[in-house]
Amino acid sequence: MALTKTLFLLFLLSLFHVSTAQTVVKGGYWFPGSGFAVSSINSALFTHLYCAFADLDPQTYQVTISSANKPQFSTFTQTVQQKNPSVKTLLSIGGGGANVNTFASMASQSGSRKSFIDSSIKLARSNNFHGLDLDWEYPSDSTQMTNFGSLLTEWKAAVAAEAKASGRQPLLLSAAVLYLSYYYSTSVPYPIQAISNSLDWINVMTYDFYGPGWSASATGPPAALYNPGKRESGDNGINSWIQAGLSPKKIALGFPFYGWSWRLTNANNHGLFAPANGAGLAGDGSIGYNGIKQFIAQNSATKVFNATVVTDYCYSGTTWIGYDDTQSISTKVSYAKQKGLLGYFAWHVGADDNWVLSTTASQTWGA
Repeated sequence: MALTKTLFLLFLLSLFHVSTAQTVVKGGYWFPGSGFAVSSINSALFTHLYCAFADLDPQTYQVTISSANKPQFSTFTQTVQQKNPSVKTLLSIGGGGANVNTFASMASQSGSRKSFIDSSIKLARSNNFHGLDLDWEYPSDSTQMTNFGSLLTEWKAAVAAEAKASGRQPLLLSAAVLYLSYYYSTSVPYPIQAISNSLDWINVMTYDFYGPGWSASATGPPAALYNPGKRESGDNGINSWIQAGLSPKKIALGFPFYGWSWRLTNANNHGLFAPANGAGLAGDGSIGYNGIKQFIAQNSATKVFNATVVTDYCYSGTTWIGYDDTQSISTKVSYAKQKGLLGYFAWHVGADDNWVLSTTASQTWGA
C-alpha cells in the first residue's frame, strides 16, 4: 500500500513537472500604442503573450508601469485567460524606443541591478504576470555584454529565491535579442553561458534587416529567412546562436506582422533590391499586415512570394512593400520546428488581419 502511494505521488509530481515545463512557445507581443484592445486578442492561438512595455526609471533604476498603461497592464493576464486559461503572460521591459544608456547604466552596478531586479519581480507578481521579458536593444560593447550577463545571473537567482520564499512557481524569464549572437558592428558576443543558465528562452528578432530608414536606396526583404551571399537573414542569425553554444530549445524565432515600404525609382523595376529613394508610405514607411491587405485591395497591387529568400512583397506604381504573408509564415514555422527550436513569436498581435497569420503559425506548428 505504501509503495502504491509513493508511486502515485511520483506520478503526480511527474505530471506537475510536465505542466510547468516550456515545451513550446507560440508567442505574441501586444502594446497599448497599437490601439488594439487586450480583450480582442485571440489568446487561444498563443501559449505566451507579452505585455509591452514597462519602463526603466533613469534615476532609481526601478521598473515601472506608466499611469496611462496601468489599467490595461494590471488586468492583462485576467483578460487574455478568459479565452485561454492556460496562456502564460510576461511583462516586457524596455523596447526599441527605450533609452539604451539607461539600461547600460543600470546594469553597470550591483546596487542598480538589484533595484531593477527586485522591482521587476514585485511588479510582475502584483500584476499577475507569469514572467518577465527583457528587451534591451542592445548591449553594444564588451563591458555592456558582461554586465548583461551579470544582470541575468542575478535575476535568475532572485527569481528562484522569491519562488522558494513564497511557495509559488518561479517567474519565467526571457529576453528579446539581436538576430545575431554578437553585436553586429563590434562583433562582441552575447554572454551565452549566462543566457543559457538564467533565461528560459530568448526571442531572436529575425526581422528589420532592411527598411527605408537605414537602407533607403534599394528595396529589401525585411525578414528574409535566407539571403544568399548576405549576412542579414533569419537562418544565419539562428545558426549563429546555435553555433555559439545555445540550445535550440532556448530559442524562439521572430517574425513581423508588419512590413516596410519603399518608393521605387522606376515603377517598371520592382523586384527585390530594386533601386529606391526612401519610404513609399507616410511616416517611417512601416505598415501593419492589416494595412498591407487593405493597400493590396485598394490599389490592385501585384503580390509576389519569393521562395528562395522566403519573403513576400507587393507593388503598385512606385510603392513597394516587403512583408510576411501566410506562405512565408508557414515556411518559417516549419523551419523553426525542423531546427528543433522552442517555438516562435510575433511583433505584434494588433497588426494581424482577422488572425490569419496567427492561425497559420499555430496550425503549422501543430499541438
